[in-house]
Amino acid sequence: MPKKATAKRPDAGSPCPIMHSCGGCAWLGLPYRKQLARKHTAMRELFEPLIAQFDWDAQIEPVLGMGSSRESGPVTVADAPLAAPRAFRHKAATPFAPAADGSVRGGFFARGTHDIVDCPACAVEAPGARELLNDVAHLATELGIPAYDEDRRCGQLRYAVLRCGWRTDESMLTLVTRSLEVDRLDELARCLIESHPELVTVAQNVNPRVTNAILGGQTRILAGRERMTDRLLDCTFEISPVSFYQVNPQQTEVLYQLAIDGMGLTGSDAVLDTYCGSGTIGLAAAAAARKQGFDIALTGVERNPEGVRDAVRNAELNNLGATSSFIARDATEYMLEAAHRGDHVDVLVMDPPRAGSTPEFLDAASSLAPRRIVYISCNPHTQVRDLEHLGRAGYRLERLTPVDLFPHTEHVETVAILIRL
Repeated sequence: MPKKATAKRPDAGSPCPIMHSCGGCAWLGLPYRKQLARKHTAMRELFEPLIAQFDWDAQIEPVLGMGSSRESGPVTVADAPLAAPRAFRHKAATPFAPAADGSVRGGFFARGTHDIVDCPACAVEAPGARELLNDVAHLATELGIPAYDEDRRCGQLRYAVLRCGWRTDESMLTLVTRSLEVDRLDELARCLIESHPELVTVAQNVNPRVTNAILGGQTRILAGRERMTDRLLDCTFEISPVSFYQVNPQQTEVLYQLAIDGMGLTGSDAVLDTYCGSGTIGLAAAAAARKQGFDIALTGVERNPEGVRDAVRNAELNNLGATSSFIARDATEYMLEAAHRGDHVDVLVMDPPRAGSTPEFLDAASSLAPRRIVYISCNPHTQVRDLEHLGRAGYRLERLTPVDLFPHTEHVETVAILIRL
């Protein structure tokens, strides 16, 4: 077997070795308390005009930052001193490109370019993640698997995407290639699993397109199991190579708990989880209700059939299959049909992509007249647009809480709780 490359990780207090070169962590040198203060100011400037427009009795709550552990809870600007979060990203990726000598280079894209910056270690990734990704480049070079050349549109190895369990010791690696048939790719997968026992899955994803998107439409397992497992809020989730799963699981629990608290669940509630993916939010809510002694009727809707298959499996894993159903449909079409049938929905959950929702989706959601809408957003700028639409449709913002899932960047996630007037 080819020799394994190794790289040391920085400790929690050391600076990032490529701090000003890669495309991420622009705020890494800014004290964490100031990061949270900046984000809170940005959220107030964004949402307060909307709140004033509708005369809502709601305030922008302090940003919930990342504490030392889930058990210690989140922090805010009122807490001092604040340690800078480290090793929180449980998803890591690298692009590949050919070096001048024909070897495979990996790392990060330099800011604003597609030039690769070598990365021996990353301060914000899970321990061992960058070492494993660098090992992919080293082993691919030894095995003669060529990196993809963006300019010439030749070669094979385009990206590697690694997911690491938070509450488990399992990891899953997806190798993205230009075509399905790649000489010695199976051997590369076997070498990686032998040298990294935490790897339970190595998959191949095929992306032949000229695009900035990482993943293509075809995936197969090269070695190991079909899925890895992790745990969130006392639920077990199986994760397939292309399913959505949050990058920062510690703060994901904070985010999901806010959503669950905002649902105000009772024993007779029907909950509709739109954009449900592999079912994580809705199933965590159903598990929380059961812990209180009652069951909710959960329906999840997701356009991606693979996500629905994962959601069904996850419901069975958590003994929630009898009270949960998941449907592979466009959510807008499903809600319009459900409203036409007269279906009853008490709580509607939505967690759309960065582009936000659409007027058609929001109108369909309003036509179901849920008493509460829980809107989780990874892009507050599109969320404020959508909240204005829901405000005109008869909903009032009760609570908005920003959560810091991406320390050292300007990004903020928000949980908005709306009630029907």
